[in-house]
Amino acid sequence: MKVGVPREIKDHEYRVGMIPAAVHAVVESGRPVCVEAGAGEASGIADEEYRRAGAAIVPDAEAVWAQADLIVKVKEPIESEFANLREGQVLFTYLHLAPLPELTDELLRKKVTGIAYETITDRHGGLPLLTPMSEVAGRMAVIKGATYLDYPNGGRGTLIGGVPGVPPGDVVIIGGGIVGLNAAKMALGLGARVAILETSLDRIRTLDNLFHGALTTLASNHHNLLSAIQRADLLIGAVLIPGRSAPKLVSREMLKLMKPRAVIVDVAVDQGGCFETTKATTHSNPVYEVDGILHYCVANMPGAVPRTSTFALNNATMPYTLALVRDGVEEAVRRDPGLAAGVNTYAGHITCRPVAESQDRAYTDLAELL
Repeated sequence: MKVGVPREIKDHEYRVGMIPAAVHAVVESGRPVCVEAGAGEASGIADEEYRRAGAAIVPDAEAVWAQADLIVKVKEPIESEFANLREGQVLFTYLHLAPLPELTDELLRKKVTGIAYETITDRHGGLPLLTPMSEVAGRMAVIKGATYLDYPNGGRGTLIGGVPGVPPGDVVIIGGGIVGLNAAKMALGLGARVAILETSLDRIRTLDNLFHGALTTLASNHHNLLSAIQRADLLIGAVLIPGRSAPKLVSREMLKLMKPRAVIVDVAVDQGGCFETTKATTHSNPVYEVDGILHYCVANMPGAVPRTSTFALNNATMPYTLALVRDGVEEAVRRDPGLAAGVNTYAGHITCRPVAESQDRAYTDLAELL
């Protein structure tokens, strides 16, 4: 199995699928690796570092896709990359298929094995390959939100941490998972008043214990949500249902309850977003306004800090990449049910139930196909 690492081409996406340490580990296992020239440059990784690790540097993405049996990326292929997909290829990346029926069509038509970072689970039911980017995105959500609260950027003109004699801003976070936890850390560190809405009472207790009462925890229901968003200077959507489209928890009508020029950051945008008014944006054009509320909905937030994000992601992905090249897909997923949960498409079938249900398509149990 030959491994290929193309340069990411999504708008302002600067991460790269493998770092030299991961390349070295794969090459040591006896499998060749090819890397597109310049793929790691924005993450601070020179081609020469990949060469020293044992990779072959190839001139363009087409050469990578043509040579490699296993493509290791960061983001899902965009339309201009669809032509590179071929039957029998294995694609190991963030896929976020639920809101992307066109990409799903391509993976099924070409019988690509699509293994999604975001649905791989560990023995405790956690999401080990989503966690590092959720940590980055949660922290970035507060930094970006605080920036766009500046009046010249369209916000309320509120300094999120306040100053002596002037109260801080209010940050409301919908969802108390990894994104919500990290957003809370950053917001509290900046001196904001923070409230988290969460459905799980066990998680609410955990958050309360972690922060020793420094933030307000609220059971997530419609009544509490309506009350909380009226206080928010910065409202962060941090809801995740693995593999599924995010639920639309805040309607356009509810925006009328918010403070004028408040800021929304929807970290759930990769899964369609948890606000009715969410539409995916890019780092080139990150914000838009709806009914006086500024929306930041960039679908690849961690791509703006590629050095940190690339290395954090590879810390998590490397063991799975090695398992795939060492054992092959079929044997690797038989050995690891958590890796099997990451297989979203296989042999022309959707093998991830939440994706199938989100797109109203047929679902096939992976075990029936192996």
